[in-house]
Amino acid sequence: MVELNKKYQISVRKFGLINWIGFKSLWLKECNRFMVVWSQTLLSPLVSSLLFLSVLSLALGNDRDDVLGYSFISFLAPGLIAMSILTQSFSHSVSSLVISKMQGNIVDMLYAPLSALEVSMGIIFAAVARSFLIAIISIIVFSLIVEMPFNNIFYIFIFSFLSSFILGSLGFITGLWAEKFDHTATITNFVITPLSFLSGSFYSIEKLPEIFQIISHINPFFYMIDGFRYGFLGVSDGSISFGIIYLTILTFLLGFLSYYLYRIGYKIKS
Repeated sequence: MVELNKKYQISVRKFGLINWIGFKSLWLKECNRFMVVWSQTLLSPLVSSLLFLSVLSLALGNDRDDVLGYSFISFLAPGLIAMSILTQSFSHSVSSLVISKMQGNIVDMLYAPLSALEVSMGIIFAAVARSFLIAIISIIVFSLIVEMPFNNIFYIFIFSFLSSFILGSLGFITGLWAEKFDHTATITNFVITPLSFLSGSFYSIEKLPEIFQIISHINPFFYMIDGFRYGFLGVSDGSISFGIIYLTILTFLLGFLSYYLYRIGYKIKS
């Protein structure tokens, strides 16, 4: 009998500690997903923010030195941009997982040579990228129509990153839990929207009764928006250093929870 030369060997491919190629591919795929429909994912949040800005400034006025030493519209603009960052980061992660589960193509990620850390971080960092694009576009457009001073770019960046990562992780967890879009709407309507609207986006919490000020200081959305606004105006309602520590802790906790739930196959594997 003629022995066949063994030209190929079957073995497990070694990627190292992290499969960077796979991680990058998943991240690019997620980014392409929102770039294909850029008018809905990037332009629509900008239009919504501009409508809020127009309606509120016309209804409440724009007196000088009205809020924290700035005109109301200058105070309002950073808060609206921060709200877009929060909602769109959450929207990306949750829609990515829910659509994949409903269409059945989540098996592509399960069968791919990607670890739970690579999948969770790939989707979350794509949500962060979407939020940063929205922030950049919004800042450019708002700067053309609103007086927006830039006090410290570092705080704008760090609070944008921490906020979008936290909401991206929360969206990832929600996407694992949700079985249909009605479930995601529940979290959006009863958690995301109330916390963002009651976080000082449209007002200074100094005007609130003391009990509501205490409640506001527990709300992480308050530190996200307050810190982001501080990067522009240089004034804040709360402690910036405490906000960074608080949000950093939440970043690690929700990031780990996202990884762990995907790793154990929560609501994915039977």
